[in-house]
Amino acid sequence: MSALEFDRVSFSYAGAAAPVLLDASFEVSEGAFALLVGATGSGKSTLLRLAKPEIAPAGRLDGAVRALGTDPRELDAPASARAVGYVFQNPDAQVVCDTVWHEMAFGLENLGVPEPQMRRRVAETCNFLGIEPWFRARTAELSGGQRQILALASALAMRPRLLLLDEPTSMLDPLTEKNFLSLLFRANRELGITVVVATHAPAAMVDYATCALVLEDGSVRPVPLAELATEAPLCAPGRDGAPAAEMRPHSARSSRQNDQKHAVFLQKVVEKARPMTGGTVTETEKDALLADDVWYRYDRAARWVLRELDLAVGEGEVRAVVGSNGCGKSTLLAALAGVARPARGRVRNALAASQALLPQAPKALLSCETVEGELMAWSRAGGYGRAEVADAIARLGLEDAAGRHPYDLSGGQQQLLALEKLLLVRPRLLLLDEPTKGLDRSERERVARRLAQVRDDGATVLLATHDQGFVRAVADRVSLMFDGGIAATEPADEFFASSWLW
Repeated sequence: MSALEFDRVSFSYAGAAAPVLLDASFEVSEGAFALLVGATGSGKSTLLRLAKPEIAPAGRLDGAVRALGTDPRELDAPASARAVGYVFQNPDAQVVCDTVWHEMAFGLENLGVPEPQMRRRVAETCNFLGIEPWFRARTAELSGGQRQILALASALAMRPRLLLLDEPTSMLDPLTEKNFLSLLFRANRELGITVVVATHAPAAMVDYATCALVLEDGSVRPVPLAELATEAPLCAPGRDGAPAAEMRPHSARSSRQNDQKHAVFLQKVVEKARPMTGGTVTETEKDALLADDVWYRYDRAARWVLRELDLAVGEGEVRAVVGSNGCGKSTLLAALAGVARPARGRVRNALAASQALLPQAPKALLSCETVEGELMAWSRAGGYGRAEVADAIARLGLEDAAGRHPYDLSGGQQQLLALEKLLLVRPRLLLLDEPTKGLDRSERERVARRLAQVRDDGATVLLATHDQGFVRAVADRVSLMFDGGIAATEPADEFFASSWLW
């Protein structure tokens, strides 16, 4: 029996110039672990959503879609929940409750599952995924990767026969990604759940997959798994394989070999050796960002997310911050941007008057009715006009979508749109949280080129990411976060050469 079948399916969004799917036909056998690959904006999310009636996109559908032998449109909500589970690209679109335990029970409550059975399902799912340590945590305090795991847990608690996942590992660190995929593999093999994963990073999943499909020009065709097993390094503009720092003029490089050699850190060593006798902590004039002994937590009873954190980023530098899920990368960006106020310590942002923050969820920046309107929104304050917006739309390849609502774009296209909106105002400081989430290889390289342009124009970039290929391509230096602080800072080539994990 087929778990998922598309028979000559075509689909067009209302008002769209061209169909997203065009005579697409394929079949995924029950019990398979299938990968779905394709370029950003090719329609992968649309294809998956057509198999889930509650989130199916509005538009014209021709052909037949069958999930477990049934047209999804014929399934009522309870039947759909038991048949097809779905994990969104952005977990914020899925997580609706205030605590982890309530989120996991929410769907079961709506299905009317008896309480004893509900408790057992939640307990077994938590044990299966290893999330018991944060079972009673508030969802607002979880990292993006933890919310992604919670979204998977909530879907598995419903015990679906078919599980559809849209870029499920895009916000996971390398170790968490491996653990996530091994758990997904166990759900597939041990629980008999058919798994279909849309992804831009298939290499990490090939060992678990049984088949792969590529969506291209609206049609679907099988692709050998061997073709997806490796990924070549990203091409960074003008580098030709040389380390990032070697390609810069000396004035644009960081003035430090490690944050522990910075004057702030040395001053603190002296402070611990003897009482302060007065004076202030010294700092380097070239520092665009400085964090000195920063502590932060979300409320008085919560754990410290940032503790004893020291960081110095030089002007004109591209600095990457890496670390495991939940280590505090997003919180650090918020503190440096002035969005989160530290409980202790000091933050100095010399470029605060000209900064731009890209959050993990790009929809937070998208508030207009059209793509063109979104890019024009800050034109008066940013000093640009329709000509620059037209160029931006062309760079994004969205000429045919200029009049569409931003929420009708794919997750990757929304990510690119939000970044371009920020870049149009030409900020001197860019704070980027997972800037390549949901992007294919070519779009990641396009973002690398854009960051190279703003860097060459004198901007400073601090990015938090799990995309190690992107870090290798764009970063001058890499800072590793651990236990709320910065464990190490090294030039990018040295960081990767000496690391056995990253």
